[in-house]
Amino acid sequence: MSDQTPVFNIQRVYLKEVSLEQPNSPAILLEQEQPAVDIQLGVEAAPVAEGIYEVSVTATVHTKIKDKTVFLVEAKQAGIFEVRNVPEDQMGQIMGIACPQIVYPYLRGNVADLIQRGGFPPVHLSEINFQAMYEQQQLAQAQAAAAPADTLPQ
Repeated sequence: MSDQTPVFNIQRVYLKEVSLEQPNSPAILLEQEQPAVDIQLGVEAAPVAEGIYEVSVTATVHTKIKDKTVFLVEAKQAGIFEVRNVPEDQMGQIMGIACPQIVYPYLRGNVADLIQRGGFPPVHLSEINFQAMYEQQQLAQAQAAAAPADTLPQ
């Protein structure tokens, strides 16, 4: 029976992609106004091999003063996880909650560090409740699937 024991191992956590843009520097740096900050997060999971998955968390941090960009950071932190002998109905929660919770602290640190290295005060991404985020996505998908196709706006 030991070959059916559930397996969950972290193989590696790594920074997959990162970019920092300051299209309006140096003029925007002379502005005294506080910038507006917009933060978007996303989670992706994909199989790599039998029982091996890549889970990535993406953050986009866009700061603006009026309609001009101060800086734009896009970062994708990923992890490779070995997941075996887990019931199929639990895989969504592992890929959408457990794995992102492991990867996200690395993303937070890298984003804050990159912004600071760009010459700005660091932007610290807040803690995320990945379970609530996952449940919200599941609800939205269920509602979209239940909506009749003929109710789309013209």
